[in-house]
Amino acid sequence: MIKEGNYLIVLPTFNEAVNLDRIVTEVLSQDKRIDVLVVDDNSPDGTGGIADTLAAGNSRVFVLHRKRKEGLGLAYLAGFNWGLSREYTHFIQMDADFSHRPRDLKKFISKSIDHEIVLGSRYLNGRVTVINWPMSRLLVSYFGSWYARMITGLPVRDATGGFNCWQRKVLSSLDFSSIGSSGYIFQIELKLRSWRKGFSMTEIPIIFEEREAGESKMSKSIVIEAVWKVWKLRLLRMFGRL
Repeated sequence: MIKEGNYLIVLPTFNEAVNLDRIVTEVLSQDKRIDVLVVDDNSPDGTGGIADTLAAGNSRVFVLHRKRKEGLGLAYLAGFNWGLSREYTHFIQMDADFSHRPRDLKKFISKSIDHEIVLGSRYLNGRVTVINWPMSRLLVSYFGSWYARMITGLPVRDATGGFNCWQRKVLSSLDFSSIGSSGYIFQIELKLRSWRKGFSMTEIPIIFEEREAGESKMSKSIVIEAVWKVWKLRLLRMFGRL
């Protein structure tokens, strides 16, 4: 039986050994209904081993080991599938590098009572709430989100954001095998497919802060993939396949 109000935080990791212990501790401290699933892509820096140690010492921490790095989207889908096979009612996507603040989880939990999808936005109400990004990266992100909205019709301010909460019934309604995006375009596709199914969606303001430790996973290939794949999503929508 599914009990109302069980939250699974899905944390994809690749070389996050320097951050993992602290981020998991802070996340768990926000609410007793939260569990954490670390989805590790066989990190060579030992992140998976740290995750195993945390799980061994805390019944609210779990680990899903993948054999190799296959992309952010597939990591999230693996985590969602893991949670859907258990009694979780809500799923929250979150970065493991402190660019998403654990304290904001309380806002997501509060809003998730009345909304099937809660999206964390860096570009809401005419404000840009990003800290310590170089102007070049900020412009790529801001106009990338605008570009995705214009091409796909997705009615949100932050189309590419990765701090989001989904009710179980939203994810259960999606055919994961049809999701063709693996990089950051995955964030757009997941929102678009859910919106097209008519689920209620709201955005809340978050502070996004550049990581303090470790290396960013953003690359030119990820940006290029997003540029052309939004057109694929538009065509899928036009032909009723989305």
